[in-house]
Amino acid sequence: MHPYENISLDTVGYILAIWLMGLHFWMLVKPAQSKSFFIKLPRNRVIAPWLMAAGMFWFWLLIAPSGLGPLSKLQMDLGEFNQAKSILRIIIPIAAVGMITQVKEFLAVRGLGLLALMAAAPLLYAAYLEAPITRLLIPIYAYAMIFGGLFWIGMPYTMRDLITYVTKTDARYRLSAIAGFGYGVAVLLCSIIWW
Repeated sequence: MHPYENISLDTVGYILAIWLMGLHFWMLVKPAQSKSFFIKLPRNRVIAPWLMAAGMFWFWLLIAPSGLGPLSKLQMDLGEFNQAKSILRIIIPIAAVGMITQVKEFLAVRGLGLLALMAAAPLLYAAYLEAPITRLLIPIYAYAMIFGGLFWIGMPYTMRDLITYVTKTDARYRLSAIAGFGYGVAVLLCSIIWW
């Protein structure tokens, strides 16, 4: 079994709840600081290389060769595309270096988009065929990550536009923070009570 299949729904619920509640609590408690961070995020050249490197490395782990110990644990069967693994193992590091060194505009957004796509898989695996209907909180969030990730990679200005829209008024920013925090609380309660 792939390690993603061994992750329990409640574990994913606790992790997602901590992430959502922590991020949105920060937005509520430090609105000026968090708003400034988000506005600068799309063109943040300090964290951009790290986000892209993390996303590319995570993807590389899915196609890693056997025999590398812990690095081979996330290796996935790609079905008809298994033959392409040996080529991808070479192309991915080259692409990562090329992206980090040559792409200057919106690299942080593209890196976040890639991380969102990578992080959606464990969430979906954890909720797959689980009994309680409340499990749908996890796939809904995962599909939002996939949808957002695809846009952020292909059209990174969409994240900038979304941030501009949310941060335009204090009331809108506060409402977004409350909604995100509330979603985290709902996930946490489901993790404790049903999952």
